[in-house]
Amino acid sequence: CTPYDKGDFQLTLYLYNIEENGEFRPIEMKAEGKNRLRYPPMSLTLHYLLTAHSSTDIKSRASDEQRILGKAMQVLYDNPTLDDSKLLGTLADNSEELEIQLNRMSHEEIQRLWNFPNVPYKLSQSYRVSPVMLDSTRVKQVKRVMEADITVRQK
Repeated sequence: CTPYDKGDFQLTLYLYNIEENGEFRPIEMKAEGKNRLRYPPMSLTLHYLLTAHSSTDIKSRASDEQRILGKAMQVLYDNPTLDDSKLLGTLADNSEELEIQLNRMSHEEIQRLWNFPNVPYKLSQSYRVSPVMLDSTRVKQVKRVMEADITVRQK
């Protein structure tokens, strides 16, 4: 949910940007049966804003939120990859492994992200998750090779 949604949250994870990832771009088509090839998936990098929330009194709220965010960062640092055993849906079906990386941003950049009207800034950290593969819906019909004519000549 967004960092300003009301609820009994301690952490929110907000997807704020999606970009194509050229580093992990697959180029090979995948065979689907004998007569079809599926075009390669699109490789994406997802950018998330992790925000801590506390409902304690105003005097201890900031330190409580720092503790919550610190613990979440520690967990993500200690578990920088998500393999198919921790994923659901097509991510698990495709045996993908996702990398979670701290996205180093200046305080000004994070405040620009925090562009929610009438909502005070809360302590947040940005993370990148990649490569996330988005399957193509395009398929190509192909025919099997039924006959080959090979000629060999001596030079």
